[in-house]
Amino acid sequence: MKPLAYPETRRGTVVEDHFGEKIADPYRWLENDVRSDKEVAAWVERENAVTRAYLDTLPQRGWFAARIRELIDYERFGLPVKAAGRYFYTRNSGLQNQAQLFVRDGLNGTPRLLLDPNSWAKDGATALDAWEPSDDGRHLLYSVQDGGSDWRVIKVLDVKTGQPLADEVKWAKFTGIAWVGNDGFLYSRFPEPEQGTAFQGRNYDHKVYYHKVGTPQSADQLVLETPDQREMNHTAEVTPDGRYAVITSSTGTDNRQQVRVIDLSRRKTDGWKIRMLVAEPKDDWKLVASTGTNLWFVTNQNAPRYRLVVADMAAAQPQFRQVVAERGDLLERATIIGNQLVLNYLKDAASHAEIVSLDGKKVRTLTLGELGTASGFDGKPGDPETFYTYSSFNQPAAIYRMDIATGKSEPFAKPALKFDPAKYAIEQRFYASKDGTKVPMFVVRNKVASQAGKALPTLLYGYGGFDVSLTPGYSAARMAWLEAGGAFAMANLRGGGEYGKEWHDGGRLANKQNVFDDFIAAGEYLIAQGITPKGGLAVQGGSNGGLLIGAVVNQRPDLFAAANAQVGVMDMLRFDRFTAGRYWVDDYGYPEKEADFRVLRKYSPYHNIRAGVDYPAVLVTTADTDDRVVPGHSFKYTAALQAAKVGDKPHLIRIETRAGHGSGKPTDKVIEESSDILAFLARWSGLQTPAQ
Repeated sequence: MKPLAYPETRRGTVVEDHFGEKIADPYRWLENDVRSDKEVAAWVERENAVTRAYLDTLPQRGWFAARIRELIDYERFGLPVKAAGRYFYTRNSGLQNQAQLFVRDGLNGTPRLLLDPNSWAKDGATALDAWEPSDDGRHLLYSVQDGGSDWRVIKVLDVKTGQPLADEVKWAKFTGIAWVGNDGFLYSRFPEPEQGTAFQGRNYDHKVYYHKVGTPQSADQLVLETPDQREMNHTAEVTPDGRYAVITSSTGTDNRQQVRVIDLSRRKTDGWKIRMLVAEPKDDWKLVASTGTNLWFVTNQNAPRYRLVVADMAAAQPQFRQVVAERGDLLERATIIGNQLVLNYLKDAASHAEIVSLDGKKVRTLTLGELGTASGFDGKPGDPETFYTYSSFNQPAAIYRMDIATGKSEPFAKPALKFDPAKYAIEQRFYASKDGTKVPMFVVRNKVASQAGKALPTLLYGYGGFDVSLTPGYSAARMAWLEAGGAFAMANLRGGGEYGKEWHDGGRLANKQNVFDDFIAAGEYLIAQGITPKGGLAVQGGSNGGLLIGAVVNQRPDLFAAANAQVGVMDMLRFDRFTAGRYWVDDYGYPEKEADFRVLRKYSPYHNIRAGVDYPAVLVTTADTDDRVVPGHSFKYTAALQAAKVGDKPHLIRIETRAGHGSGKPTDKVIEESSDILAFLARWSGLQTPAQ
């Protein structure tokens, strides 16, 4: 095998002392912003040219591109939101780069187009992010995302005319948007960054503001700031009945918040008078709703798998009263619809839901699929209906309308499929990790191949961090992999939220190695069980999952045939120096603390590449506008990988332009990137696409 000729990458001379250890960082210069540093921009251009030339030679690419395009070309709807008899929802006809926003007057009214993000940018990379109609249905509040960045611009639309108002709020980030009455809203923002730092600089001094419709941003009222705690983030919500504003505040990614409450019914006399409800940020508090003076929350206070509680804000010192106790399954969220509660549970990473009365007594269990994901169930106390989605690996999201009184569901929008879901078997397996812990994993295969016991090239996906649960869901790219004759597996690694706090704690900080051990054990299990042939295992992960891929490839390069590390955190000694990286210390620890440094140093992908060992084929993917995990992580890791003597298989990087960490990516870019990745993984795992 003739090795690829990689572009030459300049090695710098940076060497730093970390607790007595001299650590070289020869590619530090690749951290510079590609938008302003000509040397970095030139490096990106050279790397992309080599990668493009290689990917274009792969025989599988054309088939994947065509089939993914077919599989994603179906009518897709978002969950409807009702306001004053109007129903608002998103719809993508199939291949539109961005979903459009529609409104109907009445459930069966004629759809009317309100917003078409496809007209906002020639390349389709400007997206509609969050949106919320006012309670009277007259205005629509919405946020705009450009080029995949985390920054948002918030605007207001007149629903009747379909015309935007002059209102424009800039520098919003990590924000909710919440109407206060019908004439203003709460949002969160950072100070305007200094010139040239918007996509790289760390974010401090998050504040909550109130914007009155029809006024300039300069007139916005400051509602909350914490100048003595500059690292704290604040998210404002308003209860569905409009009675209370609830602001949750935290300093990192851990679900540990302070909770503040504003009684909006007294705003004319009290202004933005804030009342501290939870002062110690030790637990997670998920707002449910308010009924009268009662505030409802789902919390893990004294309940690692969560429980439902209520507090009466009329009391001088409100106390939380338990309504639904903690169970063996994870209580993800709750909503009050009509005069009943809808509870969403997670059991072994699959959804189920039930309806209970306001005093916690069970009314009925909702019938959902066996291994899938249900979400939605939004609405208000007094509403007669709610909408929810259900999806699985072989089922694109379908939307249902449920009558809350009877529990009867009927389809609101079901996609027309271009494949036969009955051809695919979805199993849940439990395998033993290195320390004996049982870890769940979903395995999806063609039923005929499964029954025949045929080993198939397998794509294994993982994440394992930040209390994030991986649940079943549809992906056109994964379905294309299955149709090509491969198997797909998704492991629910420790560090995630599938089993609550204990599962999360088991895979973070000093326990981070458990995540890598869980993933390696998943790969070994797939091969040992005859699901995957030796030399047929491809692996993939994004963001924290990109870190996962970088770490396990270093630790067990012999186990994997091919790897795709997407927008990964690759330099664990400097992750906290850029944009949102400082929040991640809750999962990773502090590089400047020696005990944490010792852990991070052992698995940091950039610092643990093993020269002289044959590595699998590696495709790193990132984007120039990623201001969540800055692309310098991927740039430095790739440069080090290409410079090391790790075998002749390709070690390439694909750098997307006008894209970010993933959200808002136009459909065209999704198809192009997915076909590149799958063709690369198929080539090196032995997957032969049909008619190849």
